[in-house]
Amino acid sequence: MRRQGGRLDARQGLGLRLAVATAAVALIGVPFTVLLVFVKTSFAPLTEIDESAARNLHAYAVANPGFARLMGLVSDVFAPLTWRIVVGAVVAWLVWRRAYRLALWAATTITVGGLLGLALKVVVARARPSLPDPVAIAPGASFPSGHTVNATLGAGILLLLVLPLVRERGRAVAWTFAVLIPLAVGFSRIALGVHWLSDVVGGLVFGVAVVAATAAAFETWRRDAGRRPAQPLREGVGPEAKREITPEGGRLGHGS
Repeated sequence: MRRQGGRLDARQGLGLRLAVATAAVALIGVPFTVLLVFVKTSFAPLTEIDESAARNLHAYAVANPGFARLMGLVSDVFAPLTWRIVVGAVVAWLVWRRAYRLALWAATTITVGGLLGLALKVVVARARPSLPDPVAIAPGASFPSGHTVNATLGAGILLLLVLPLVRERGRAVAWTFAVLIPLAVGFSRIALGVHWLSDVVGGLVFGVAVVAATAAAFETWRRDAGRRPAQPLREGVGPEAKREITPEGGRLGHGS
């Protein structure tokens, strides 16, 4: 009877955790939906903020060519293709280590997130800023920022894969980079005059929502396989996969 009670408690605990995860994803999605509506309806206060940020940063970039070059470098180094290559290499490594579930999670997150971001661009069809003496030019629609979406997805994926491998100080460093890089990329896109502030905010929120949703789905998968409850924000996804995805852990994995 105890075992049955334990299983019931585990199922109830799983249900509670999934409810919390779903609520968290919804809380992230609500601000994005509100922002999307404001962008689509050209909400006046948002338009004023966007235009003010664009004018001020553009003026600074024109007056400071070194700053403009730095922003261009940040934008180019952390372009969407960079993240696809890096995550693709990580996926290949995970497959080689036979950590198949983690590989599928990472590949799904970067692919689905990127495609949904492109679909949103087509649906919203927002025009990019049109500024005098542009320091950069970018094709396509503006909302959300593709650079920011992919930087958030890529940084989020790498963060949740690295967290199980590092200790407390390493976790703080990993979180710092995972937050600062997407912010820097988004800032560079505004400074270069190719995106509005709300495009970048939308890209950040959307990227976080996708990573949160796929991480919650992965946790469900783990629990269905009988794994212990995990704390993704501290332990990452698949904390038990440390042995499979590090060289000293040996080649064979357990399909984590």
